[in-house]
Amino acid sequence: MSDVFTIVPPTQKALPIVVSVPHCGTQFPDSLRSLFRKDWQDGPDDTDWFVHRLYDFAPEMGITLIYAHYSRYVIDLNRDPESRPLYDDGRVITELVPSRTFTDEPLYVDAPPSQAQIEERKNLYYWPYHHKVKELLSGLQEEFSQVLLWDAHSIRRMVPTIRSEPFPDLILGNQDGKTASPVLIETAFDVLSGAENYQLSHNEPFKGGYITRSFGAPEKGIHALQLEMAKDLYMDDTELHYSEERATQVRELLQKTFKALSEKLLSVSSG
Repeated sequence: MSDVFTIVPPTQKALPIVVSVPHCGTQFPDSLRSLFRKDWQDGPDDTDWFVHRLYDFAPEMGITLIYAHYSRYVIDLNRDPESRPLYDDGRVITELVPSRTFTDEPLYVDAPPSQAQIEERKNLYYWPYHHKVKELLSGLQEEFSQVLLWDAHSIRRMVPTIRSEPFPDLILGNQDGKTASPVLIETAFDVLSGAENYQLSHNEPFKGGYITRSFGAPEKGIHALQLEMAKDLYMDDTELHYSEERATQVRELLQKTFKALSEKLLSVSSG
């Protein structure tokens, strides 16, 4: 059992899909706690709250689920390992090891970590997650020729430092078609856009983070899609508490999406 992540294996016959939840973690290593301002330890605001709970149906469908334990304030698993920015349009982009929150408030009591300390965090918390995702996908490729990584995220409805308007309900990202085959992108888009109660955006304002971009290699049979969603789709209006009623509706849409995607993947793998 890793202290960095949890893996929930399929409880049914395996499907060629891995769901990754890199930003649901709220823990801080004991050795680092004193470095962070206490208010951010008690409530790490930029957390993708409860997303691993939202997707906990996946193993019952035959889908492997992996989710992180540590807060993205310790290290952000969805950033470039050299902290190269994902976008260049002027929005606030937190670093690999962020020094400030999305609302531009300081995270640390004193100075942010040194480069040596960042490298240590990469070795302890970042690379183990990425290596495990790679291992899970490689294991599935021993059985299936085509596999999919689904990177699951959520965000507050309003984050003015990133976007002046409210975010759409759902944002499907695939780096403008580079991280997955056209048929899988079209399949996901068609199912998600067919939901009457939700507004879907495609690659705007998010195209997929580093996980999607680094693992997506359709030419090698590894496809990657990111789904960002507004937190109030499955939480209450305060975006503090999980809403079973709202979550149930979202889960039904996700299940329908995974069913359609798995059918496409299986037809190609057996063809």
